Amino acid sequence: MIILGINAYHGDASAAVVVDGKLVAAVEEERFTRIKHCAGFPANAVRYCLQAAGVKPGEIDHIAIARDPKARMMRKALYAIRIPRLAIERLGAWNKFASVADEIGEALGVRREAFKATVHNVEHHKAHLASAYFVSPFENSALLSVDGLGDFASMMWGRGEGSTVKVRGSIAFPHSLGIFYTALTQYLGFWNYGDEYKVMGLASYGEPAYADEFEKIVRPHSNGVPGFALGLDYFVHHRTGPEMTWREGSPLLGKLYSDYLIKRLGPAREANAPIEKRHEDIAASMQARLEEIMLPLLRKLYDQTRCPNLCMAGGVALNCTLNGKILQNTFFERLYIQPAAGDSGLAIGAAFYVWHQILGNPRSFEMKHAYWGPEFSESRIREALAKISNCGFRIANCGVAGHPSPVSGRSSDLNIAELPEEELARVTAQYVAEGKIVGWYQGRTEWGPRALGNRSIVADPRRPGMKEILNSRIKHRELFRPFAPSVLAERAADYFEESYPSPFMLMTYKVRPERRAMIPAPTHVDGTGRLQTVSREENPRYWRLIKEFERITGVPVVLNTSFNDNEPIVCTPEEAVDCFMRTKMDVLVMGNYLVERSSGR
Repeated sequence: MIILGINAYHGDASAAVVVDGKLVAAVEEERFTRIKHCAGFPANAVRYCLQAAGVKPGEIDHIAIARDPKARMMRKALYAIRIPRLAIERLGAWNKFASVADEIGEALGVRREAFKATVHNVEHHKAHLASAYFVSPFENSALLSVDGLGDFASMMWGRGEGSTVKVRGSIAFPHSLGIFYTALTQYLGFWNYGDEYKVMGLASYGEPAYADEFEKIVRPHSNGVPGFALGLDYFVHHRTGPEMTWREGSPLLGKLYSDYLIKRLGPAREANAPIEKRHEDIAASMQARLEEIMLPLLRKLYDQTRCPNLCMAGGVALNCTLNGKILQNTFFERLYIQPAAGDSGLAIGAAFYVWHQILGNPRSFEMKHAYWGPEFSESRIREALAKISNCGFRIANCGVAGHPSPVSGRSSDLNIAELPEEELARVTAQYVAEGKIVGWYQGRTEWGPRALGNRSIVADPRRPGMKEILNSRIKHRELFRPFAPSVLAERAADYFEESYPSPFMLMTYKVRPERRAMIPAPTHVDGTGRLQTVSREENPRYWRLIKEFERITGVPVVLNTSFNDNEPIVCTPEEAVDCFMRTKMDVLVMGNYLVERSSGR
């Protein structure tokens, strides 16, 4: 049985294919359009997923759409009366989702009559809960979804038991922790969709000096039920409607904070204006307040479910700082968050909701890794490399000390070699140890916002100036944002105060004080690292690279950042080559091919 899951007409549009209860492919539309958080209909993602699964349109049995226009109709009607524009937007959304089957047909180049699939609408937060629980290792679990807004709700909680998700409660519009965080992100001058992670990094530079005010901005429920309420005077979305544009390109959000917030906290920061101590303290106060709301809320969820396992999803579940504190500050013993916890993950959630919750099938799949996107052949990689060597190239043997020998074409600029896998890891690790910056391109593209060793830029974590070097030569991003450490899973406890696995780079832990001087580049100003634990089983090639680096340096950690420069993570070999050529990376490793700039030797 073949199920196509789709997140459409929303930020981070995506698609996924589940075949007989197992995920086969999943990818975000942004990987193809090169537009961050691309909205609209994920036509390219749908085409890729079906191609990867070897599925023809007529073979699709079910289409799962992560949106239910019928959800909370009474509450929507109430606000539509107050805000006429909201009624128009709701009607437009209804029409879009009513014709989604036609959109799929158009994307696949077939008439709607050519495929028999039954279309299911899955409510936004139910799809989030399903995206976490049904791919987790747990047979039962407490469940929580928290984000900005979806199907007129911002939070849902419940319990997963076997092949079913049981909803226990929800928080409806206008109260939203996601909107709270986004509104303050805008106030701090970061207006792009998805900029909240920047403020999470900024928070570590400040102190919660505005804690008293933030206690009024968002308050916890006083009863035993998980929940919270916004101080609505600080916001405008409940009066104007949440101004969101889900067009084909980048999503746009209107202003969410009110003049009253400015009155209480002072002037808002203009985009690109200098960051002052006041801004750092506001960011710290916001992050602290999020944790003050979420951790007691999770303790109440535990009291309701009495289950030691927790699955989380939604945009707030991407807050690594919060996630790293959950197991130490609640009674939960195990935590699972899948790599695309934000809205792109709705595609797999909707598909698995149909497979388990609607069709009643038993569970048989666990998402242990994030490598579900496109993969490209050796010949495609060779073709991409040939374009940067003028008239093509011949593969050379390794020269002195294992470094590549020059090749034909632009040999004065580039050296290219093909190496056996073990030699590739050894030579690349040596480059990293020498301070070279390496573009590491392997296998299938990662699912979710993090580069996890298949589309990564790798550097030496031991060098205190490496963060500034990466920013000046390649990444060109705000200096307060940290880079991440990738650590051998079996050595994580030696370098971090917590060792619970973090394979998807969704936990922030304290670096052990005695280790901070050893890995200063990915250690944040507050002594933490947003780590990725790398296991040999799930990514043997990346594990081998880090193991070789440990053999050379004694340190089982490398600095890992996404392979891009202010764009979506590279997908194709051509995009990787382009990024390498227009930045000041020293080395590019694609499959078994290693490219070095001659000037860098």
